[in-house]
Amino acid sequence: MTEDLSPAERYAAARIRAAEQATALAPFRELYDFELDPYQIEACKALEAGKGVLVAAPTGSGKTIVGEFAVHLALAERRKCFYTTPIKALSNQKFQDLVRRYGADKVGLLTGDNSVNADAPVIVMTTEVLRNMLYAGSQALRGLAYVVMDEVHYLSDRFRGAVWEEVIIHLPDSVTLVSLSATVSNAEEFGDWLDTVRGDTEVIVSEHRPVPLWQHVLAGRKMYDLFEESDDGRGGRREVNPDLVRMARMENSSPFARGRGRGNMREADRERERRQRSRIWTPARPEVIERLDSAGLLPAITFIFSRAGCEAAVQQCLYAGLRLNDQDERMLVREIVEERTASIPGEDLHVLGYYEWLEGLERGIAAHHAGMLPTFKEVVEELFVRGLVKAVFATETLALGINMPARSVVLEKLVKWNGEQHADITPGEYTQLTGRAGRRGIDVEGHAVVLWQRGMDPGALAGLAGTRTYPLRSSFRPSYNMAVNLVEQFGRHRSRELLETSFAQFQADKSVVGISKQVQRNEEGIEGYREGMTCHLGDFEEYARLRRELKERETELAKQGATQRRAAAAASLEKLKPGDVIHVPTGKFAGLALVLDPGLPAGRANGHRGFDQHDGPRPLVLTAERQVKRLASIDFPVPVEALERMRIPKSFNARSPQSRRDLASALRTKAGHIAPERHRKQRAAAADDREISRLRTELRAHPCHGCDEREDHARWAERYHRLQRDTRQLERRIEGRTNTIARTFDRIYALLTELDYLRGDKATEHGKRLARLYGELDLLASECLREGVWEGLKPAELAACVSALVFEARQADDAVAPKVPTGPAKVALGEMVRIWGRLDALEEDFKINQAEGVGQREPDLGFAWAVYMWASGKGLDEVLREAEMPAGDFVRWCKQVIDVLGQIAAAAPSSAEGSTVTKNARKAVDAVLRGVVAYSSVG
Repeated sequence: MTEDLSPAERYAAARIRAAEQATALAPFRELYDFELDPYQIEACKALEAGKGVLVAAPTGSGKTIVGEFAVHLALAERRKCFYTTPIKALSNQKFQDLVRRYGADKVGLLTGDNSVNADAPVIVMTTEVLRNMLYAGSQALRGLAYVVMDEVHYLSDRFRGAVWEEVIIHLPDSVTLVSLSATVSNAEEFGDWLDTVRGDTEVIVSEHRPVPLWQHVLAGRKMYDLFEESDDGRGGRREVNPDLVRMARMENSSPFARGRGRGNMREADRERERRQRSRIWTPARPEVIERLDSAGLLPAITFIFSRAGCEAAVQQCLYAGLRLNDQDERMLVREIVEERTASIPGEDLHVLGYYEWLEGLERGIAAHHAGMLPTFKEVVEELFVRGLVKAVFATETLALGINMPARSVVLEKLVKWNGEQHADITPGEYTQLTGRAGRRGIDVEGHAVVLWQRGMDPGALAGLAGTRTYPLRSSFRPSYNMAVNLVEQFGRHRSRELLETSFAQFQADKSVVGISKQVQRNEEGIEGYREGMTCHLGDFEEYARLRRELKERETELAKQGATQRRAAAAASLEKLKPGDVIHVPTGKFAGLALVLDPGLPAGRANGHRGFDQHDGPRPLVLTAERQVKRLASIDFPVPVEALERMRIPKSFNARSPQSRRDLASALRTKAGHIAPERHRKQRAAAADDREISRLRTELRAHPCHGCDEREDHARWAERYHRLQRDTRQLERRIEGRTNTIARTFDRIYALLTELDYLRGDKATEHGKRLARLYGELDLLASECLREGVWEGLKPAELAACVSALVFEARQADDAVAPKVPTGPAKVALGEMVRIWGRLDALEEDFKINQAEGVGQREPDLGFAWAVYMWASGKGLDEVLREAEMPAGDFVRWCKQVIDVLGQIAAAAPSSAEGSTVTKNARKAVDAVLRGVVAYSSVG
């Protein structure tokens, strides 16, 4: 190929190669034994050029390569790089990866409960740790050149998403930001925001999956492709497999529908239908694994949206006698497991279900969910990556970033419990889950398998599988801690401006762009109408205002008059009695009539009860034409009076034509000669109204009143006024949507000022204490310190109280009051609930709404007894039995209690001030950080 080039072209190509060799990217590419993808090269070049980058690419496509290039650049420049992840497990995994590549001396780790080599030039950390460092003005930020935010789409998370935006907004301008995201449909919008707040940012989007994904449905023993290619001359389109459509139609048809016309079916057709039906069922979990194994589709992750379901699936496979590992693999599994769990005491292993867990691992089968001990989960991850566990049953938490790809992913159902109801999984969730299928460099293709379920709609499944992206939506809301930190650093005005640069505000503002454009068009139209109504004799806008005010006043008086007439008519109807002869003034039944029943609303008389109060009386009458009808208030625009009275025979039957004829004849004889009294038209209220007189006088005296083109001008003026009114409504809508974050901040600022946490542009001593407390109940914790609620508590009692700040039951159980420690701890917990009640009322006064993600939820006492027992030295078996909680949940909540205890120890008054909280908080940390809670998550 080179021989075909001219000498000049060869020289130019050589110059390009030499220039590429001189870049930092060239030696970086040599670190990998595979060629980088075009999007990875593009992102790395942008990074080396000094730009920030947003990389949006499918799960498993290797976008972390770009983050690792930022690490490479930082080390080459002898500067620092922070690599942030959303969860500790991912931090631990990335830490191990970077240590293997760059050495233990160059890489550190900072998570809520681990600190390794914190002064290293490259530090892996959770995003919250970096946020806290930024607010504290940590010295570790000196020399920081790059920050990698892995899984940045987490900013959609309604509980923790705000942290990502806080970091992006507050990072020094000198820091280059590398944002790595799953494929989102509004990457350009997110990139525009990053460009606004961080400067020059390159957006690189890749839709390409390096390992193709095939979609299947497993029904009975047969696996069907979800799509089939249809070559229709337009490049081939993906159509839903007609076999699946036919199966769904056949299953959904009712027995009655099937029964009709069966006599016309041939015996062969009926036999074929019976055979087809016998092939459609949802296969059991062991059957699924065996089917995948026989097709060479293991290792596989089966997503079950229930922890208990995951554990049950493992047991079902064990009872079915499934064995996916040979003898050598079994021995290797046992060796690895024993090495990784050597630090766990033998008595705890039994409590943790170690032996049942080990049996599953030896057979190549495991569960993976948040209720498991972290060490157990990490072992499962390691064995799966090494190919020693071939079938994992997991909850959806496994899809959130852990590098644990499989050849196949199985979805049992397309519905999951979202905390409030069973809801269909979204296209974004489907993409995230199935993104685990297909291991780069190992598998030629990945496979997503959905199990057939009764009532399945193949078209809906195809819609899920065909929608590759989902939008990134900000969940950012100001918090009390955020407010005091911002005001202390920047003052109120600058803090407000910073919050208005959030992605949440950016999206809210963007949503009103269309309305703003309509306002602009309206304003242009208003200007045109103003020209059209211009009068050479005077100010026609003023004249039009007088006309409008006159019309509005006349309309108002007319309405008042109509209301008064209706009220008078209703009052007259209420006076009617059976036997009254009246004259119906208008309507289809106008003329002479005899009242049979006055039809008063319920409660006004004992007779008629069929109508609501606001309908008014609805008299039942016999007309002179022998018709019995129920009349309404609309038939009486004016008051009515009885002209005469006559007796209604007791034998009268309204349904009898003869009775009606006789009584109507008597009516005509009795009152047919009486002429109805003509209702005098009352003088219009407008005739005597001073305001109308004044407006008419001003109108006649106005110069424009004598204009020949007055009515033309008036038409333009009416359009002008109508468009101006519509424009004001649009502007109010814009005002309601814009500055929403800043308005929330203003309310938080006002409440914190009321409580003496903020004064002007500075935080008080109480405010500085609040600035060191992070968490959902930051203000409650600060108020407890302020009021000395925790003074004098023993370490275990303090741990019990602090648990109420972090714990949230997975399912609310209001029926049974949670068990709590007795004595001072019970009193302190009661005080905490009392203070929360006061804060809740205050938030209501300041219009701070928990439904919008701002404010303090009620403290949950459901973990207080368990952590009290544990901190008091009780054994794991006894504590878990009392807590009725999986070991993994217990450990996770204990670590969160430890985290907040550490914050309280740092924020509480010193012992010199007579406080015991700091000392006892540190003792409580030591008391909780033991046994299973203390096992290191970093190997």
